[in-house]
Amino acid sequence: MAPVQPRVLIIGCGALARELVELTRPLSNVDVICLPPSLHDRPGGIPGAVRAKIRASRARGLHASVFVAYADCGTGGLLDRVLEEEGVERLPGAHCYEVFAGRADFARLAEEEPATFWLTDFLARNFDRLVIRGLGIDRHPELEAMYFGNYRRVVYLSQIDDAALLALAQRAAERLRLSFEHRPTGYGDLATAISAAARAA
Repeated sequence: MAPVQPRVLIIGCGALARELVELTRPLSNVDVICLPPSLHDRPGGIPGAVRAKIRASRARGLHASVFVAYADCGTGGLLDRVLEEEGVERLPGAHCYEVFAGRADFARLAEEEPATFWLTDFLARNFDRLVIRGLGIDRHPELEAMYFGNYRRVVYLSQIDDAALLALAQRAAERLRLSFEHRPTGYGDLATAISAAARAA
């Protein structure tokens, strides 16, 4: 009889929910819970929300280890402070764009054109809701120039090969009147990190 693998909890950003479900599907010892993507609107709330989930998991005693599927995500190091106190690891990098593209490739792309607006599958799928309506551009069109007047291009870092998502990303670039580039990245460092977390328990 095969030994029972210790259970691992992944506490993830809701913007990565689809990717986390797909990556953990074959990992029978891994559970995933996601926090709302809207926390990115006020990233100061991310560290406390993550800490609460870590402590709730430990109180239940169901998981041998916890891994956090967030990058820094605009917390300015505050998430790292919480994770150091809790003894928990997170995704490498500053944000999901770097996680998907890889540190070296993202740095090269950002240096090539600093005035880049980045899209992932999640953001392509939710562009109108999060960007156009979320920033109030639908109600106040004059805000578009304030938010995007200094951007020059949209780079779509795609996780899956999906013609419909590619069309949505292209439409977003057209909506903002910016040039468009598509860089298929797959799951990038997210896949590596989740695999390592599942084995480390």
